[in-house]
Amino acid sequence: MCGILAILNIRGTEVDVRAKAYELSRRIRHRGPDRSKIIVLEISPGQYHVISHERLGLVDLSDKGRQPFQMVDDENIIFMQNGELYDYWDVRSELEKKYRFSSNSDTEIVGMLYKEYGAGNFWNYLNGMFATVLIDMNKKSFQAGRDHIGIVPLYYGFNEDRSLFLSSELKGIHDQVIEVKQFPPGHYIDETYEIKRWYNPIWHDFNHIPTGEINFQELRDKFVEVVRREIQGDAPFGLFISGGVDSSIVAGIVAKLIKKGEIDLNKRGMRKVHSFCIGLEGSPDLHFAKMVADFHGFEHHSFTYTVDEGLDYIPEVIYHTETFNNTTIRASTPMYMMCRRIKALGIKICLTGEGSDELFGGYLYFHKAPNRVEFHQELIRKLHDLHKYDLLRANKACLAWGIETRPPFMNKQWVEYVMQIDPKYKMINAFEPQMEKYILRKAFEDLEHPYVPQEILWRQKEQFSDGVGYSWRDGIIKRANYLISDQEFSQASIKYPISTPRNKEQYWFRQIYSSYFPSESAVLTVPFARSIACSTEKALEWDEAFKKNTDESGRAVLAIHNDAIKEIIQINEEPSTEDISKVQEHFQL
Repeated sequence: MCGILAILNIRGTEVDVRAKAYELSRRIRHRGPDRSKIIVLEISPGQYHVISHERLGLVDLSDKGRQPFQMVDDENIIFMQNGELYDYWDVRSELEKKYRFSSNSDTEIVGMLYKEYGAGNFWNYLNGMFATVLIDMNKKSFQAGRDHIGIVPLYYGFNEDRSLFLSSELKGIHDQVIEVKQFPPGHYIDETYEIKRWYNPIWHDFNHIPTGEINFQELRDKFVEVVRREIQGDAPFGLFISGGVDSSIVAGIVAKLIKKGEIDLNKRGMRKVHSFCIGLEGSPDLHFAKMVADFHGFEHHSFTYTVDEGLDYIPEVIYHTETFNNTTIRASTPMYMMCRRIKALGIKICLTGEGSDELFGGYLYFHKAPNRVEFHQELIRKLHDLHKYDLLRANKACLAWGIETRPPFMNKQWVEYVMQIDPKYKMINAFEPQMEKYILRKAFEDLEHPYVPQEILWRQKEQFSDGVGYSWRDGIIKRANYLISDQEFSQASIKYPISTPRNKEQYWFRQIYSSYFPSESAVLTVPFARSIACSTEKALEWDEAFKKNTDESGRAVLAIHNDAIKEIIQINEEPSTEDISKVQEHFQL
């Protein structure tokens, strides 16, 4: 993962154009602290394409892996990428029969795939997470695009001269363009300035409700293969373990791959796998994460912070994550603090569990999904928006410190496989015990050779911003109430007519955000729909109580479990205190 910046069709002198690119690229250097490189290309007298790359060395750590690349066989093909291509070695074995390589960098295959499959078509052969820019000086053309689901961020905009600006982060170009926007995932843009879709899977169709059967062994095998591919690289890696089922499954797979000799720690300069978790003292995540790490013999780091320390970081967290969304900031702050500590250990890559809840309906509000159709359609909505929330957080909060995060659950082939499973199998009442993400948990239940301790495998979902400690959310609200007066908040709609804050926490976050990114278009890059426990606004229709309590915290839907208790113990009347205690203890409620 790195930082990229491009200015296409810009007029001026070569010296001025290069200076402009350097100035803007320096704003995102935290994403690639290892090396920088700029290439300026004159496409007509006084008109240029310029691309700049800020490198975080992860694959081929030598200077040969430095970007932007020029093809060995055609130096008029110039390209750069922010991200990783996971099937690099498989693809390379075929491509090197026809093309010459100058490095072992996964990015080098981009130019060859472009030559092999042509403009527009080659995007379908990029398997990984990426934001990519390619220039073909033979045709004076270019291509720029983003991965299938938006794991890697990309922003764009045009200035008054219709020069196209592209940047890994908003801060790179927000004050250079008339209107800055997030580049849509699964799309690319070319010299016509038309944004075109390259990724159009069947799961994008709201009217298509899949009917695929569930095969637990196949489900397990496919995800193990995903993790095996995504752990590849040359730099030391680590694991984010929250103590929830998703990150714990990833950790369990890595542990087994090491035992089988499929991961060579010595080659990566590692003695042991380092795992990481952060929370307030005594928080549930710290306890369960350590349990997972101890189970596998990892070198575990439990970082703690105080509410006041977290509050101190919020302004810089908003600057780096480029959002004022409540749940994103609540969760980004401890992650940002954790990555500062990880950086000091020399770790550059960490695997995470992001995306599983959107594939399997893991959030607590899914208990209220009325039927399989609405359940599946909500999954589609969640996946379409994930680049604005958890994927944005995991990328930017970590790359602020030069740490790349890889979310295996968002692998393109894996997403397509899981989204063809009949949603009836993902619903809470599909199996016993009734629990969110049952099919994922069951697929990785191996009593003889466990991937995950049983207690963790069947632990209830905790949102990251809750799992680090409930007093974190309460502390944010208390600080916002102190900083923002009633009089000030009463003027919210006047001061912020677009995405008007609905509470003082939102007002405080928005106030900080607008001090960095004041334009209206920058505000519109941030999602602002109503939500309960990370739902989309549409899902509020599932329950009258949702409409009255639109709090993003997972605590907002704890009552759902009391309703579920009635079904679990098969009674119609309200459960007794003894019944509730018994079932809540079982489900870690």
